[in-house]
Amino acid sequence: MTTSSTSTSKAETNSGKYSPTTAIIHGEHGTPPMPWFGMDIGGTLTKLIYFEPKDISVEEEEQERESLKQIRKYLTSNVAYGKTGVRDEHLELKNREFGGRRGSVHFIRFPTSEMDAFLQMAKTKHFPSLARSICATGGGAYKFEEEFNKNVNLELHKFDELDCLIKGIHYIDRHNPNCECYYYDQPRSVEACEKRPYNFRNPYPYLVVNVGSGVSILVVYSPDNYRRVSGSSLGGGTFLGLCCLLTGCETFEEAIDLASEGDSKNVDKLVRDIYGGDYSRFNLSGDTVASSFGNMMCKERRNSISKPDLAKATLVMITNNIGSLARMCAVQEGIDRVVFVGNFLRVNVISMKLLAFAMDYWSEGTMKALFLEHEGYFGAMGCLLELMSSASADQETPSTTSDDDDSASSTDL
Repeated sequence: MTTSSTSTSKAETNSGKYSPTTAIIHGEHGTPPMPWFGMDIGGTLTKLIYFEPKDISVEEEEQERESLKQIRKYLTSNVAYGKTGVRDEHLELKNREFGGRRGSVHFIRFPTSEMDAFLQMAKTKHFPSLARSICATGGGAYKFEEEFNKNVNLELHKFDELDCLIKGIHYIDRHNPNCECYYYDQPRSVEACEKRPYNFRNPYPYLVVNVGSGVSILVVYSPDNYRRVSGSSLGGGTFLGLCCLLTGCETFEEAIDLASEGDSKNVDKLVRDIYGGDYSRFNLSGDTVASSFGNMMCKERRNSISKPDLAKATLVMITNNIGSLARMCAVQEGIDRVVFVGNFLRVNVISMKLLAFAMDYWSEGTMKALFLEHEGYFGAMGCLLELMSSASADQETPSTTSDDDDSASSTDL
């Protein structure tokens, strides 16, 4: 997404104070039938959040549909689904109250390119027997709508991805029993740099930089007041796409592994390559990148370069661009807390430390780069919250269906 926008969100334009999620947690206004899912279909990765109830009574278990039992068993007894689906077990939120029930929140991801396999799984596990629609957010909620309807007879109940992102951030931060937010202390020192917890309970205002396939940057003033201020087409999808072209890798994990072994200085032209050292007048270290991939104009350098070096240079280039854009937006908005989220940061300590260094160095210590443990799952979490809210709203509205209707046939997953 490259278009900058200063228009306010739907949440921002609605009058009234913020309505907390307490009612959702306790199930005060009713809940939808199980199973409870939130789905964020991104350009590169699809994220799925599933709430697993742990307080099922004997009577409830006897009355439970077999297909619902199969889905619960399949999702919770595996950490891998096929070749590419993964449940991030380390992110699981255990013993949480949600919708008046007690259980675990599971975090699952798979490449969006594998959507056909997901739909086949949904058909095999008889999802359509439990619901007529699935709650989803992200661009893929529009792109794959016809396929869901045609292949598994499910409609996609769509929610705005940025609304879901903000709601998901606030919910997980406040309900993770461990500290969700962290930063890197002393980021300018390789030896002393250390990950430390950060209290994110009263962060406003702050900037959130969501790095998925592309980049969106939002200013958040309160839980229901935010606006999108900028973005970039150069994001995680760019990094992976270029790495696939340059190194022949196939997955994000492969690209990061290669980058961890490489040296970008063999690829980039540095300040010292131009000045012979530092450019002290403007406080530019000789190790500062002057031109990404600048050394590749020389045939001899091209012939001696390695795939890990190319991967590392690609990662540094994309990360530096994101950091530069984030800092400019923070300066423009007068904000000193910048939160980086999105699956680009998954297993990507290199970029996190680069962003921490850049924000600290160029702001002379006045800005702090913050990160969140659940990285790219906030949109899916917000979508799950929307499911619960919409179910409550539906139950408050007088129903026009007859008593003989099968309630599960109109349920959202």
